[in-house]
Amino acid sequence: MYSKSLLEKQQRNKALFVLFLLIAVLIMSLVCLFVGSSHMTLKGGLLALAKKNSLAYNRIIWNIRIPRLLAALIAGAGLSISGLIMQTNLNNSMASPSTLGVSNAAVFGANLSIIAGAGGFLSTGNNVSSFSVGANIYATSFMAFIFSIISILFILGLCRIRSYSPSVVVLAGIAIGSVWTAATTILQFYATDVGLSAAVIWNFGDLGRATYKSDLLMFSVVFICTTVFSIMGWKYNAFLAGDSTAKSLGINVNTLRFISLLLASMITAVCVSFLGIIGFVGIICPHIVKKIIGQDHRFTIPASILSGSLLLLLADTLSRTFGKGSALPVGAITSLMGAPFFMAIIFGKRGDYEC
Repeated sequence: MYSKSLLEKQQRNKALFVLFLLIAVLIMSLVCLFVGSSHMTLKGGLLALAKKNSLAYNRIIWNIRIPRLLAALIAGAGLSISGLIMQTNLNNSMASPSTLGVSNAAVFGANLSIIAGAGGFLSTGNNVSSFSVGANIYATSFMAFIFSIISILFILGLCRIRSYSPSVVVLAGIAIGSVWTAATTILQFYATDVGLSAAVIWNFGDLGRATYKSDLLMFSVVFICTTVFSIMGWKYNAFLAGDSTAKSLGINVNTLRFISLLLASMITAVCVSFLGIIGFVGIICPHIVKKIIGQDHRFTIPASILSGSLLLLLADTLSRTFGKGSALPVGAITSLMGAPFFMAIIFGKRGDYEC
């Protein structure tokens, strides 16, 4: 009786933590929506939200801040849940959405599209007038996504030889990621000044390039994949006891690991292809959640989703607050926030970061 009441209390506390995160996300969403360099008052923001303010303020809210807000909510949730699923399937606390070289492949695909569209390589002699970001934004995102998927399928195909051993997946991801990085460096070396500068700017994680169309595409992928993860939550709990235990419960470990890694990588691919590199979200949030409420995926999945959205909303608000008229790259803010936490993991308890 005592153990049953204790278990119920623990589950109630976990549910309350998820509720707390939900409330925090709602509050932070309002802050993110109304805080910025335009110095819009709360009343002015509410009027603009109802489309009853001046045309300029209405456009700021509906054309800039709401797409940006939605992108932060969706991408933060997606990157965080991807990190959680990666860490569970690979049994590695250091695993993140970029473990399979997804980000590196996306950077190469985007650089290839941008540099070719911005005047090509050094020998073409094209100039600034030939470059238009707006004309190529979806082509760039498409190329980034395609190369990400190619990288995922190639790595998982190689790892099938070794039955998707977690250590093999991680090492293969690092190796292929290095190849994509080298290819990107060579590509940039032969690019024009215009193409190179445009490619470097794309690499910055930036929520400002979000549109309603990109938000809808990201939401579709994140929602479908997250639904699958939620359905398979009990199987991930079995993973925590080891592959042998999972197999004894009738779980096809290799198939589950393949599907999980593929879907997690697809979420990362679509987010990176539209927004650029946003680091550390997939490491920080799952760690914080697991430290507070444990590893029961019935609670860690929704908590990771909400904590990822909360972190990216906070980072975006800080980037626009300290940008002095122009928002800083949100990827730089998340890296600055994540680096101290990453060091704390490394120099913390030994079991926290070992495979």
